Amino acid sequence: MNIMTYEGYCARVEYSQENACLVGNITGSKDIIGFHGESIAGLRGAFEKTFDDYLETCNSLNRQPSKPFSGNLELNIPPEIHAGIAVAAEISGKAIGQWVEDAFTNALSATP
Repeated sequence: MNIMTYEGYCARVEYSQENACLVGNITGSKDIIGFHGESIAGLRGAFEKTFDDYLETCNSLNRQPSKPFSGNLELNIPPEIHAGIAVAAEISGKAIGQWVEDAFTNALSATP
């Protein structure tokens, strides 16, 4: 998967064989925001223009645009997993939050 970023937002980029172009979709938004281009430069320009148009539309409708993720994540996990994480964090000399962040980072780096 290929990613493009602009103004703190990420877009997933794929090639559409059916349309013979690159297609992007902004991720992490409740709104569906898509764009396309025939080249990387064209896709980049379309991403920026589409995103800027999205912000203008939200403003004209007097509504807040979807924001990029805050960095706060609430998880409901079984107590035994929570306990295991606490022990693993303590053994590694890290706070639970740092241990979990490291685990997530490692998992993401292993994702294709």
